[in-house]
Amino acid sequence: MESKIAKALKLKFEPVAIVWSDEKPEDAVQFKEGQWGCVMWMLARAAKGDVAAFSRKTFGCQGGGTGLGFGNLYEKWFLGGFEGFCYFLSTGYEQWEKGKKLLEGMREKLGKDRFEKILHGERYIKSPELVKKFVEQLPITEVPTEYVLFKPLSKVSDKEEPVVVVFIVNPHQLSALIILANYSRESIDNVFVPMGAGCHQIGIFAYREAESDTPRAVIGLTDLDARMNVRRQLGDDVLTFTVPFKMFKEIEENVEGSFLEIGTWTKLVKYVD
Repeated sequence: MESKIAKALKLKFEPVAIVWSDEKPEDAVQFKEGQWGCVMWMLARAAKGDVAAFSRKTFGCQGGGTGLGFGNLYEKWFLGGFEGFCYFLSTGYEQWEKGKKLLEGMREKLGKDRFEKILHGERYIKSPELVKKFVEQLPITEVPTEYVLFKPLSKVSDKEEPVVVVFIVNPHQLSALIILANYSRESIDNVFVPMGAGCHQIGIFAYREAESDTPRAVIGLTDLDARMNVRRQLGDDVLTFTVPFKMFKEIEENVEGSFLEIGTWTKLVKYVD
């Protein structure tokens, strides 16, 4: 499967299709069961040509498993359960008596950096109570298949239908995609940026849009940890732009005859690295 958009935008990285499947390709890379890893590492690998596979036992981390659509894993897998996650994302276990006891003797097992992060919290949300509200608003999903695959778009067969397609773009390319997403719509709010992890933004938020009659695109990679994790692979100037497959086909058809062939874009694209 090829993309007119990728060619017109002169994308550095290949678009990545997220596919739900009950079969795992033989050449797929995958986290080992119980191994910690960032889902966004696998996105970077797929953007460079690899196929990646995830299952309910090989999702990398709790946020990644949740973002991929394997249910609410904060309840099942996080140290201290869901309450522990609420303190982790906010004020830290040092503000939670039960949490401080859970961390006793865990420094070596968790490693210094991980231990300190849990102890002091990420401070991304002001309080544990607000973290609960945040999770309540996540479109928690249970995918109906055994695997979630990340595939370079060129490796998607005619028999497969992706759920969403992820573009990795710089600011010039992002600007063009925002215009393209609204190009043939009567409304002007066809792109949104939800608060969440990088994997939420390419996964469950976009999955929800895929169920809509008029799906929107999701801007992502605004997660600071995700940015830190992929900066060496992708660089410091990129974001993700994820579109449900239905919308992908719509905007692909709109390339011809659009601003991507004439005017300012033809001048600006010369500065796309």
